[in-house]
Amino acid sequence: MPRAYVSVDAEGLPGVFHPSHLVPEGRLFPELRDVVVRVVRVVAEELRRHGFSEVWVADSHGFMGSIPYLEVPDGVYLVRGSLRPVSMVYGIERGFDAAIFLGYHSAAGTPRSVAEHTYSGLAFYEVRVNGVRASEFYINALVAGHYGVPVVLVAGDDKLREDVLEKAPWAVYVTIKESVSRFSAVMKSMSAVAEELRTGVAEAVGRLGEGAARPLRLEGPAVMEFRMRRSEYADAAEDVPGIERVDAYTLRYGARDIVEGYRVMRVLAMLASAVDAAYRV
Repeated sequence: MPRAYVSVDAEGLPGVFHPSHLVPEGRLFPELRDVVVRVVRVVAEELRRHGFSEVWVADSHGFMGSIPYLEVPDGVYLVRGSLRPVSMVYGIERGFDAAIFLGYHSAAGTPRSVAEHTYSGLAFYEVRVNGVRASEFYINALVAGHYGVPVVLVAGDDKLREDVLEKAPWAVYVTIKESVSRFSAVMKSMSAVAEELRTGVAEAVGRLGEGAARPLRLEGPAVMEFRMRRSEYADAAEDVPGIERVDAYTLRYGARDIVEGYRVMRVLAMLASAVDAAYRV
């Protein structure tokens, strides 16, 4: 019986537009938790209805504890908590037939897109993989592809759509909202989003069954370029073995594959957080 992997971020979810949605101490964080439960339930139930015997849901935003455990549907395995290898797609190497990304957002530097960033808004101004500007969708899809798992559906704001369909044209894209600026968007009703997700899952499963979906693979090594938000983050990162300092803000790392590149990215993000905390006045 088929198994599905679902990675859930927050910034691209319906209703979400403000920084206080995104942190536990934020006044709108309870609304985020309600929204994410609704979205996960719809997708998990639709996957089960289409014959998926097992669904893993990876809570992949912030501290990775946005999905209330007691609200998880039956038959779903919840991956929660941060400091896990390959972060947003931990466990995908265990063997899945399809991956779905929910609540995803555009890459750092995308104009007029809600909460645009790549992996760490604090650390990175831009991340590139083999010269291609990378969104979290692209990086996570490459990791999934490394393990032979195709991404069959992505749901997020309108600004991510072109990126997904350019790199994975076989994937179904569900546009959840229309971004207006970094902190504003035009929202659909939750019922409309739910119906579009149900339709999207059905179409994605159909494409998978027809053999139209394929893993997004990176052939050969992954040259990772990280343009840091602050030069002191690059100063500290020079001590990481294998890191090449390109200029005041830019670092380069030649990884054997995308998984190694992802791990280095995660280390650099944590290092930037440590430097920020140490020198904050």
